[in-house]
Amino acid sequence: MEHSPTSLQNKTFNMPDNKSVSEYANQRANNKLFGFEIRNKLFAGEDAFFKKRREVAGMAAEDGKIILNPYSKLTPQEFNAVAMNEALRLKMRKDGFNPEFDITDDQKKFFEGTEYQDNPEFIRKTILGRIYSGDKSAMATEEQRSVLNKYLGSK
Repeated sequence: MEHSPTSLQNKTFNMPDNKSVSEYANQRANNKLFGFEIRNKLFAGEDAFFKKRREVAGMAAEDGKIILNPYSKLTPQEFNAVAMNEALRLKMRKDGFNPEFDITDDQKKFFEGTEYQDNPEFIRKTILGRIYSGDKSAMATEEQRSVLNKYLGSK
């Protein structure tokens, strides 16, 4: 692989494929999102939902885009994790992947009172998205981590 030197604050880095630092950073971010785009313009229903449900930080939208809640108080780093989570959900949707693993009692309790309470498939996909994005609220088991690693390794 060819590398070209790129200067950044008097330092020289060799970036793969002759890319600038910015281009390389964007490519790395895109890879983490499996090529799914973040759509900044919300539809009216999405905006109303996010305004009402500020605790929902993002969503894998029906149009195959990632949307983030502009009313949320998350940091840019936290929004990045949310985007990764939603990207994995979009990938699973696109691939038709329905994970199978046990959901712990603590995980079931976490989802009580949510839209996912009675939908184990959505709970499993949410758990995998949270594992992928590094969200500790996943309360992941080794079995769940293994399912995610096998899924990502097969694509």
